[in-house]
Amino acid sequence: MSALSVVPCPYIGQIVHYVSYGTPGGEYTSQCRAAIVTEADTSDTVGLCVLNPAGQFFNRTVTRDENERRGGTWHEVHR
Repeated sequence: MSALSVVPCPYIGQIVHYVSYGTPGGEYTSQCRAAIVTEADTSDTVGLCVLNPAGQFFNRTVTRDENERRGGTWHEVHR
């Protein structure tokens, strides 16, 4: 993202991607998972309901990472 890009604030009900951690041994790699914003405190930290193939989980403090997309972060859905 360029320095001049405007990053929109997340909103409750928005669908975003959560990046899973994967496993230390590499059996499972880090993957994007569908998530729904449940809390929007700041433009960088939100609460999410993450939808996995085997279930769902809630996390109240997930930080945005639009560039590196590290495990445990969220980013906008880009089509």
